[in-house]
Amino acid sequence: MKNNVSSSKQKGAYKRLFSYMKPYRGRLILAILLIMVANLAYAAAPLLMGNATNFLAILLEGGKNPDALRSFLKFLAFMGCAYGINSLLSYIGTWLIVGVTENTIYDLRKKVDHKLSKLPLNYYDTNSYGDILSRVTNDVDTVSSSLQQSIYQILNAFFTIVIIFIIMLNISGVLTFVGLAIVPVALYVSAKIAKKSKAKFDAQQSKTGELNGFVEEYYSGHNVVTVFGREDTVIDEFEKTNEDLFESSKDGQFLAGTLMPIMQNMTNLGYALVCIVGAIIAIMGGLSIGMIQSFTLYLRQFSQPLTQVMQITNIIQSTGSAASRIFEFLDEEEEVDDVENPQFPKELKGQVTFNHIRFGYLPHQTLIHDLDIKIGAGEKTAIVGPTGAGKTTLINLIMRFYDVRSGSINIDGVDIRDMERSRLREIFGMVLQDTWLYNGTIMENIRYGKLDATDEEVIEAAKKARADAFIRTLPGGYNFVLQEGAGNIAQGQRQLLTIARAMLNNPPILILDEATSSVDTRTEVMIQEAMSEMMKGKTSFVIAHRLSTIKDAENILYMQDGDILEVGNHEELMAKDGLYAKLYNSQFSDK
Repeated sequence: MKNNVSSSKQKGAYKRLFSYMKPYRGRLILAILLIMVANLAYAAAPLLMGNATNFLAILLEGGKNPDALRSFLKFLAFMGCAYGINSLLSYIGTWLIVGVTENTIYDLRKKVDHKLSKLPLNYYDTNSYGDILSRVTNDVDTVSSSLQQSIYQILNAFFTIVIIFIIMLNISGVLTFVGLAIVPVALYVSAKIAKKSKAKFDAQQSKTGELNGFVEEYYSGHNVVTVFGREDTVIDEFEKTNEDLFESSKDGQFLAGTLMPIMQNMTNLGYALVCIVGAIIAIMGGLSIGMIQSFTLYLRQFSQPLTQVMQITNIIQSTGSAASRIFEFLDEEEEVDDVENPQFPKELKGQVTFNHIRFGYLPHQTLIHDLDIKIGAGEKTAIVGPTGAGKTTLINLIMRFYDVRSGSINIDGVDIRDMERSRLREIFGMVLQDTWLYNGTIMENIRYGKLDATDEEVIEAAKKARADAFIRTLPGGYNFVLQEGAGNIAQGQRQLLTIARAMLNNPPILILDEATSSVDTRTEVMIQEAMSEMMKGKTSFVIAHRLSTIKDAENILYMQDGDILEVGNHEELMAKDGLYAKLYNSQFSDK
């Protein structure tokens, strides 16, 4: 049953893959016609050679014969023209197919890239980055590299087989039967082998994605692996996964590799039978020597495309497996589309209201049960609580990375589900605990927060974030190039750059998730001063574990198990001597 489902998926994948060629079907049809004519010319060559051989036999038997000589040379010239036409049209047809397939892959890549921006955050949370990367890179590359090759070979094989079969029947039905009697047996054996190899190629593509995910995960966590001395364990796990990939790939390639020798050996058997029977027919006067020669050439030409098709079976199988994984990715559920008539606050002040919201990442699991609170414009709101309380979840809901199950979140009276996501997210500036910086200069990374900012504005933001001093100590200063992941500067310095980027953006609502967790105490004090200045007049949400940093917040929300259990400012919550007070005192109690 599993194989049937897999086969059905591959058939559907091929159909969808070729649907991407529809915009280029004119060029594809022209290429098909050219390849057909090229094969007609190629098929005519052995017949012309046979006739030339007959006239050569006359010359050898009868001495000088001007008519026979002219005919011999004429047929040789025609044969040369046939091969020339075949070469020219095959070249043009191949060029057209390459253009069609490259445009098809270009469109497919654009579709995949567009899909990446449409997927909900939940997809990235539930799938490994390595497997996602494998689908959008390795699988697309597999389809790209094999599509043009397989299309040309299949078309060439089809026309060659049909044209030559007709010619062979016209030369001799008996020899055609003798020569091709073994073909059904070869095709049956090949089909059985191909069916087994298909499952192996499916496993190969799946294991490739699994291996990529494994490498990406442990490469990014290499320092942790080293600290805990788990190198041997990781190597063992890698070798096991690699061994599974090796076995799947080896078995698939071996099975596919047996197809060509099987076809060659069986067609050679047919070739030998034709030589014997043809000789008998020639002796009896049924066929001329030239036609026997032509037929043997046709039989060889007939077997070649069959062998080629069997040879590219492994390519076709891997293409189908890769295409299936790509279309599985493209079929993933996307974010809910923006409303047809989006709304936006007439005056953006920054008031945020949570109206009895209910949410859970999974349908059977509820994390936030009934959150109902109003945050005034320009207020600083701190969100505290134990790990897993729902603090980051609350931020994800405000940014509409996820939609609430029930209730609503309003900004200045407008439900965020009635806004365009792009405009909604422009309202926010974020500084996260996990920094994200790309390969480029420091100037470019800070300017990412506001692409049209001047150099002076970038430098001013860096000064406010207390990053200017360390930037100027680097070679090239603001033109210092960060490596991928900014691994050539310290973690605290990376955090300062992300803070400078948020300051440059200057949004009406700020979200700070443990923004100072990676800096020393002295730098933290300076950043807090800069942030206090930046947050003036802005609504801000601060997630913090170090409660000393949020004592000046107008609102402190103590969350636990998805619910807000205490609300107030620092003095009010300390006076209550409740959960917040216990958490605060635990951080400053003598040990």
